[in-house]
Amino acid sequence: MKKENLVSVPFMVLGIVFCVCLVAANLLETKVVQLGPISVTAGLIVFPISYIINDCIAEVWGFRKARLIIWMGFLMNFMVVAMGQLAVALPAAPFWEGEESFNFVFGMAPRIAAASLAAFLVGSFINAYVMSRMKVASHGKNFSARAILSTVAGEGADSLIFFPLAFGGLMPVSELVKMMVVQVVLKTLYEVIVLPVTVRVVKYIKRVDDTDVYDEHISYNVLKIKEI
Repeated sequence: MKKENLVSVPFMVLGIVFCVCLVAANLLETKVVQLGPISVTAGLIVFPISYIINDCIAEVWGFRKARLIIWMGFLMNFMVVAMGQLAVALPAAPFWEGEESFNFVFGMAPRIAAASLAAFLVGSFINAYVMSRMKVASHGKNFSARAILSTVAGEGADSLIFFPLAFGGLMPVSELVKMMVVQVVLKTLYEVIVLPVTVRVVKYIKRVDDTDVYDEHISYNVLKIKEI
């Protein structure tokens, strides 16, 4: 096996955390919390972490490794959603009293599930692409600016896809736009707050893994998963 096709322990750890964050975010989305005058889903606690990890992977190992992790995250998320639907469909024991609550959490409506998975794929790939291209263009400089701008692009695409697909026709357009803008702003702010930690993590991984990939002359075809 070629050396560039191998994965390191830091890459494996980030990949696992990435997948866990996506699954957790989908489950936490079932609760709406109040932050002052703003109502948001509890998924906001963990979902932005997936974009931060996406930035780290694209920065250290390049777009091809990010592509692999994004598809893995998608498959793991799809598996949990599918298993949840199956569990909901199975008949509950007569003595069990948690049916309604269980179905509320795991019985995600097909429309919501499809919107979530589609938005995740597009947003994550845009985030990784912007991060990759900006790194080459800036010769590896200005990581902080690249991390923030790629997040704005990815989160923007995510919100533009998710909210219209999930809630279009169920609420006024003005409310949809407001929710999209609030989500992008809050998630980007999240990244800005933890940016000092992200910078240190990236520097540490580059040092211990002895890796700093520049995506020159690669294919950005999202379906070329075998090219890692």
